[in-house]
Amino acid sequence: MLRLKLSSWSAVWASFLCSFAGMAIAGPITFNSALPLSEGVGILRYQIKVIHQSGDTSALNRDITVIAVPLVLAYGISPRLALFGVLPYVNKRMDITMGAKRIQRSTQGLGDGRFFARYTVYQRDLRGDTLRIAPFLGLKIPTGTHDKSDAFGLLPRPLQPGSGSWDPFAGLAITRQTLDWEFDTAASYQMNTKASGFEFGDEARLDASFQYRVLPRSLANIGVPAFIYTVVESNLSWNGRNSRAGAKDANSGGITWQLTPGLQYVTRRYVLETAVQIPVIQHLNGTALKTDWRWTAGFRWNF
Repeated sequence: MLRLKLSSWSAVWASFLCSFAGMAIAGPITFNSALPLSEGVGILRYQIKVIHQSGDTSALNRDITVIAVPLVLAYGISPRLALFGVLPYVNKRMDITMGAKRIQRSTQGLGDGRFFARYTVYQRDLRGDTLRIAPFLGLKIPTGTHDKSDAFGLLPRPLQPGSGSWDPFAGLAITRQTLDWEFDTAASYQMNTKASGFEFGDEARLDASFQYRVLPRSLANIGVPAFIYTVVESNLSWNGRNSRAGAKDANSGGITWQLTPGLQYVTRRYVLETAVQIPVIQHLNGTALKTDWRWTAGFRWNF
């Protein structure tokens, strides 16, 4: 009886692993560095992100809404090496008080691209359980413009579609997956450089994602066409102060921690996903704007 049970679970896990290379599976929603990839498999990810910021205590009373549409393309070069490219289109709008009058400044266009490689240095596969540890290294390149103007003059740097700078980043991603759940985490650091006399502060991030299968509850029928996962993510970020002409901006940078509940609908080839990032802690410098909320919805296709 015990031998039959173990044999049955072995068959389920073997079937799961055989289909793993060609099927879409759960993965983090708010970060890309831990997306699951196998050799010869590609991922096309399309997301819409809406971000609202407010809480300006100065007389300007700034209020910013950002709509970003990042397009992600990833491909598994070998069982251990995967390449990623991210290119966003952004629409930024800022309502601001100038001369006792409320005005609106806005811009849109291609944002800065991000390209990185991830290499799995450790891999452990057990019955119903797999673990991956993979460092990654990449570069943010200035595909977006950083010198747009409107009727009021040159737009402030945070409102520009791009930064104008070449910014290297590196990190480490860890994934553990079972038949019922998946856990992903990624730590990264981006060193921002100067462009046209302006330099954004460096950025450090620690992201984590836990996905749990709620439907179907049983995998007895391995041929089920779709799964529903509940998702909880944690996003901790630190930003250094911006600087212009060597002078630090006291009203920029700080620490933010957000919790992100979400849902994923996973089929063999595609994933539908949505999540809302809710700020828990925001220790920002000076009059730096606080994030009220972030909403993400997306589509992911394995090919």
